Amino acid sequence: MNSHFSTILPSQPRDCHAVVIGAGTMGADVAIVLARAGCRVTVTDPQADKREALAAHVLTGLTDLGLAARATGLRSVAQLAEVDWSDVRLVIECIPEILPLKQALFAELLQWVPAHTVLTSNSSSFPISAIAQGLPTAERMLGLHFFMPAHLVPLVEVVLGPNTDNACAQSLCDFMRGCGSVPVLVRKDKPGFLANRLQHALAREAFAMIDEGVATPEDVDAAVRFGFGFRFLAAGPVLQRDHAGLDVHTAAAATMYPSLSTTAVPAQVLRQHVADGRLGMKTGAGFFDWSPAQRQAERHRYDRLLQQGLALLSEELPPLDRSF
Repeated sequence: MNSHFSTILPSQPRDCHAVVIGAGTMGADVAIVLARAGCRVTVTDPQADKREALAAHVLTGLTDLGLAARATGLRSVAQLAEVDWSDVRLVIECIPEILPLKQALFAELLQWVPAHTVLTSNSSSFPISAIAQGLPTAERMLGLHFFMPAHLVPLVEVVLGPNTDNACAQSLCDFMRGCGSVPVLVRKDKPGFLANRLQHALAREAFAMIDEGVATPEDVDAAVRFGFGFRFLAAGPVLQRDHAGLDVHTAAAATMYPSLSTTAVPAQVLRQHVADGRLGMKTGAGFFDWSPAQRQAERHRYDRLLQQGLALLSEELPPLDRSF
């Protein structure tokens, strides 16, 4: 790569050909995010059943937005060799969370991708610096971390590695805004990036209180959803403190911080559920029991509320270009 200017993404997603590697749950939803902005999308996955389900899934997501015609820009193939790489500007890796697999994939991409292609990983577990280790493409490699379901949760984290070119990162942020997403730039490649670190800090205290018998799982969820979490739709924790008063927050913090959990291991209640095989919906039981009918009803409720939340925030989200 002679200059970072070659890795600047097109200002309009409709002028971009992107490749999503992996047609699982996350990859399929990421394809919707790209296609809704008019991006030409090629999805690769060796599993025929996933490829066969992809088109209907993307069409449904785009139809809900009134953008069904943009599904025509989607193509799926089994192997990297089947992609027309000549004009690919962006790659988003969405394969399983196994570091050696990701490292091997990005090493293999060296023989396929042009010098102008921005390379990203949706990994939630591994820093982009670990995935890029030893590769000559590290300057144009970034984390691009979506949240499930990717087409309904606006946030996407753009994560810089120590060698990532800043102009490339800013270009990716602009590109994701053009896709209707809300990008945040994570300037240091820390474990958990930004949002998951915040989420796990909350979860550590939540499960510690369940362990201590302070509250039930149901009451913990209610405290978040109908208390401070409800306010987070209008203001994040920093802005909310300006609303409440920094003096009030500082005084409360001085009282509470010494008693907050600082454990370096997962809570006992979590470890016990895992040991018992109660892993959540995917095994039919976690903190709650999940029959197939209950799982379906819960997913419908969950997605419906997310869609209503999107409607509430619509004026604050980056607009989609509907002019073509």
